[in-house]
Amino acid sequence: MATVLVKGQNTGLTANDVRVVVEVGVATDLSALLVTAAGKVRTDADFVFYNQPQGPGVSVRDAGGGKWEASVTTGAIPADVDKVRVVVSVDGTGQRFGQFAPPVARVFDQAGTELVQYVITGLDTESMVIALEIYRRGAEWKVRAVGQGYAGGLADLVRDHGVSVDDAPAPAATPQSAPPAPQSAPPVAQPPVAPPPPAAPVYTMPAQTAPAHVAPPQETPAYGQQTPQHNPPPYGQQPPAAPAYGQQPPAAPAYGQQTPAYGQPPVAPAYGQPTQQMPPVAPPPPAAPPQDAPVGGPGGPVNLSKGQRVSLRKQDGSSLSLVRMGLGWDPLKKRGLFGNREVEIDLDASAILFADKQPVDIAFFNQLRSKDGSVQHTGDNRTGAGDGDDESIIVDLNRVPAHVTAIVFVVTSYEGHTFAQVEQAFCRLVDETTRAELTRYTLSGGTPATGMVMAKLHRDGNAWKMTAIGEPQNAKQPLEMIPQLGRFL
Repeated sequence: MATVLVKGQNTGLTANDVRVVVEVGVATDLSALLVTAAGKVRTDADFVFYNQPQGPGVSVRDAGGGKWEASVTTGAIPADVDKVRVVVSVDGTGQRFGQFAPPVARVFDQAGTELVQYVITGLDTESMVIALEIYRRGAEWKVRAVGQGYAGGLADLVRDHGVSVDDAPAPAATPQSAPPAPQSAPPVAQPPVAPPPPAAPVYTMPAQTAPAHVAPPQETPAYGQQTPQHNPPPYGQQPPAAPAYGQQPPAAPAYGQQTPAYGQPPVAPAYGQPTQQMPPVAPPPPAAPPQDAPVGGPGGPVNLSKGQRVSLRKQDGSSLSLVRMGLGWDPLKKRGLFGNREVEIDLDASAILFADKQPVDIAFFNQLRSKDGSVQHTGDNRTGAGDGDDESIIVDLNRVPAHVTAIVFVVTSYEGHTFAQVEQAFCRLVDETTRAELTRYTLSGGTPATGMVMAKLHRDGNAWKMTAIGEPQNAKQPLEMIPQLGRFL
């Protein structure tokens, strides 16, 4: 019976010669990428597809009916090739995987026995997807369910893997139509009609509200005139009551109308006369959505606020490859009888790798390196003492497996200290190649929780982005926090 995988899972390959088929309800192209541990091809010859169907240890062929299959002989794959990624793309302009039933990837041995089955769910606007990857694990070979889609198409995918892609040819010139037959009399030329002038933009003044405590200015009387006096109502009459809290005072009379006598109610307009009303004030235009700014600009690091995100690309448009997430905190100083003292606080930083919403790997104090080697924890700090980063986690973005869609950074208190006992908790992203700080997020205020979701790195198409989270959780170890992280993905 075949081993059924879900996204991110893997299993051992029990045969050296296998055949990979991806079943889709539409004509597709199947290709393969032979990549090194850095996630790149060695040469363009490592891209095996319909125009170059033979590669070292890998071949593709048309199985008929718009179906393709890939054959892999693990013993013939060069030693410096770390994995073979099997890619399927929709063969048709404008078609997307979301329009059809989920593709099914199957792995067979040479006898036709099905070894692995993987239903690729969750696809929508993607036109191609990395279905599976066959990779080395020591002296053995394994197969992993990847299911990573690309909306940009096959050209974007192979370019990301280091394959040179020729630019699209220029569109063919449109043939000129034959000139019309001469007419008996030339048409009378009409004078050109000037286009109507553009409408003048209408500017709407923003609504302004005068403060309630500011009285309207009084007019100064001319020289020789008496200052108007306030005449109280006759004895026995009550002055009009002030409007209740929250009610509006009576509106001023329209121009040309008489002001009612002091203490008398305003006169209603005659029957059939319109009531004077203030014109409506147009609401202000909606604010433009925030743009993801690049990091590493000349103005120094980007200071993030909660929920804000940045794109992990430099000002020149190039992508970052090796980054370090530094996390730090200071213990709260307690005032005692003999002076101030600091309480040692043991906090642990961890990085949890997700394939969609499924955890697939982790780097933390008990496993300093992720299984694929793309994430490296530099060690545990048990006190929080010292300046700078208390713990650091290095991420090689080029080596992160294709099925990993997000890396969530969390901090937990192994001994149960809460963040109410912590000052200046922060996380910052550093370009490890230049040691330049790119962005920083600082928590404001403590909270009586033993864990904190600090930030995440996540894929956005072909790029990576960082989002500041800063949400407290109750967990003493990162594994306890994993079930609470689904809402942040």
